[in-house]
Amino acid sequence: MIKNYFKIAFRGFWKHKLFTLINIVGLSIGISAALVIYLIVNFDLSFDKSHKDSDRIYRVSSTFSFQGEKGFNGGVCGPLAGAIKSQVPGVEFTAPFFCMSSPNVFVPGKKGVPVRFKNQDNVVLADGAYFKIFTYVWLAGNPENALNKPDQCVLTSDQAEKYFSGIPYSQMIGKVVTYDTIKTTVTGVVETLKGNSDLTFHDFVSYSTATVTANKSLSDQLQLNEWESTNSASQLFIKLSAKASPVHIEKQLNDILKKASPPRAEDKGNTHGFLLQPLADLHFNEKFGIFDFTPRVANKTTLYFLLAIAVFLLLLGCINFINLTTAQATQRAKEIGIRKTMGSNRQQLIVQFLSETFLVTLFAVIISIALTPLILKLFTDFIPKDLKANLFHVNILLFLVLLTAVVSLASGFYPAIMLSNYKPALVLKNQASSNSSKTRNAWLRKSLTITQFVIAQFFIMATILVSKQIYYALHKDLGFKKDAIIVVQSPWKNRTTGKNQVFLDALRAMPQVEMVSIGGAPPSSGSTNSTLVTYKDGKKEVKTDVQLKFGDQNYMKIYRLKLLVGRGLQMGDSSKSVIINANYAKILGFRNPAEAIGKTLDHFNGVKSLQIVGVAADFYQKSLHEPIKPLAFYYGTSRWQTGTFHIALKPETAGGTEWKTAIAAIGKSWKQVYPDDDFEYNFFDESIAKFYEEEKHTSTLLTWATGLSIFISCLGLLGLAIYTTNQRTKEIGVRKVLGASVSQIVTLLSTELVLLILFAFAIVTPVAWWAMNKWMQGFADRTTISWWIFAASGTGMLLAAVFTSSFQTVKAAIANPVKSLRSE
Repeated sequence: MIKNYFKIAFRGFWKHKLFTLINIVGLSIGISAALVIYLIVNFDLSFDKSHKDSDRIYRVSSTFSFQGEKGFNGGVCGPLAGAIKSQVPGVEFTAPFFCMSSPNVFVPGKKGVPVRFKNQDNVVLADGAYFKIFTYVWLAGNPENALNKPDQCVLTSDQAEKYFSGIPYSQMIGKVVTYDTIKTTVTGVVETLKGNSDLTFHDFVSYSTATVTANKSLSDQLQLNEWESTNSASQLFIKLSAKASPVHIEKQLNDILKKASPPRAEDKGNTHGFLLQPLADLHFNEKFGIFDFTPRVANKTTLYFLLAIAVFLLLLGCINFINLTTAQATQRAKEIGIRKTMGSNRQQLIVQFLSETFLVTLFAVIISIALTPLILKLFTDFIPKDLKANLFHVNILLFLVLLTAVVSLASGFYPAIMLSNYKPALVLKNQASSNSSKTRNAWLRKSLTITQFVIAQFFIMATILVSKQIYYALHKDLGFKKDAIIVVQSPWKNRTTGKNQVFLDALRAMPQVEMVSIGGAPPSSGSTNSTLVTYKDGKKEVKTDVQLKFGDQNYMKIYRLKLLVGRGLQMGDSSKSVIINANYAKILGFRNPAEAIGKTLDHFNGVKSLQIVGVAADFYQKSLHEPIKPLAFYYGTSRWQTGTFHIALKPETAGGTEWKTAIAAIGKSWKQVYPDDDFEYNFFDESIAKFYEEEKHTSTLLTWATGLSIFISCLGLLGLAIYTTNQRTKEIGVRKVLGASVSQIVTLLSTELVLLILFAFAIVTPVAWWAMNKWMQGFADRTTISWWIFAASGTGMLLAAVFTSSFQTVKAAIANPVKSLRSE
């Protein structure tokens, strides 16, 4: 019986080769998208699932609100960890950690010559509680005391083998590892975490190392006694006890903060608090900041968007199948009538039709499996780098089986029910379907076709808007110069040795270099450094979380930051003067920026008071996703405030090589000053462009989804046009004999199509506007949703559909009516 079903199915496929091809191609596109998207979604949802009691693990993050503007930071103030240990009973373990700034690592080599590993970027300060929160397998050492003293370190197995290859883990205990100038002893080796994880740390230096007098620079960064400063590099994980309430613990943390740093009446509306971020949220929430070395942060909205694309493309393929199958129903009427006359019951016919659908879906799945590696390669920039597409993994095979079953039922169920319902007596009298059933089937096909056009036009509109917003973000005046500026990070260990000054002098002497500055991060960057600053005017106090930028007297000149009033920073201003932005001046209550000059800010970044000497125009400190925040420029002197060279290059002539020559000269000087460190640089404008990588990926996906949805829709449209013109061959011939022109017949055959597209346009426009408006809310500064986006999308869809159907309608219109009537 089953064999007979398949035999008949293959005969039917061969008889209707074009329709079968359209169905297979449409379904294979949808299934390919679903398979690739499943791989991505499954990959992202698998992060950090291996830790015991992972639902009780949280990162403590900071929130700020000033003048109605909200801010977030994944870091916390230094004293919080100690306060939690002594004052919050519902917390089982408290693990502070600090991300060190890419130190060079030295281990003993042969003949006493140390071996150096450059710029290790997964090194953190941590204590033993870290390994009680997160599940690691210990290969050597005692987890109870591995990090309980200064100058100790624990290594992951991969890193341990990198440093001390060829010896057992047990013999690595007691070995010396030096991080820049900090000498530590190995007290433990843990197995590198298996599976996907954002916790990619591989060197753990004991947290108490920072408290040693010799490591004062580390201690300064931790700011262990400063409640009003937050550094994104200083973070904190906690594990709650089984019965503890996250809401209650969160309240206790904020009570601790209120007690340590009481809010003032003058600060009404300005808040600083803590919240608990679940471990499962770490991989998906970028607003709290990420570790500098985290390869990527997934976006749940993007994942939902990907799933929607997969569903829509699958739906389009299923719609094609239903449309074409129901349109061909009358051609199979006699077959059904004879089968029922010979004794077949309805259930057997349903099984037969579903088996045909299953075969078409199976062919589409096989094609999709073959296409998946090519698709993954095509989307290399978007696909997670660590994603390994093992298509024969049991989970993927189960997904494919489930997908095949769902698509087969979704595509074949209605046609099977409809076809199996034919009455044999009417069928054999050539009355296969009544007028009501014809009308019902026609309305079904129209409704499904409208659905296709709604989906395709939505993708077109979304693609245009996302592209418009990206263009707006990349070409908007951000308030600073971003072209022809190179940013170079100096080695951490050399920032207090005088070598930075030597390199700075070398840069100034280069003819290709226009100007050089040394300081902290560029005006707009992914890193965040802020502190609570108090302003007193004799009547009130205004306490504000202020973003900090550090630089010398040339910093503002290089980036052409506009000074509204006052003067710029000068040599000797490191403990005296500060420049604020217009936003901060407004928050302080100054209607005119000039009123701020000469006023004093208290408790500024550890300095008791600084005088405001200038007010700069506002600029964007991050991407357009975030609003402009209160900011201050400060002439810093510590390692982390003077570690970045900002190099403005002279203009390059058309087709010239001045910049290439300049970079080569800078690299040569670098090796002379820092012979042990690699020369690495980046252009500032490229860093700005990286802010919008997520949007660029979204735009790329939308472009592909739009193209595929239009392609699938037009495939189905072509199939329906072929069927419709074949059904109306006699009518077309009669009309031509009676004098109808080719244009009149084409218009007749296309009118219904145009009406369907216009109806779909009326449905999708308000839906698309609402969705676009919601997406645009993620930008503090955004482009407008212009009317022409909708007009262009409707026109584009109309032209594509008419062009596709014209292949068949024009062919039918110019056919010889004598042949048409004779064939009838």
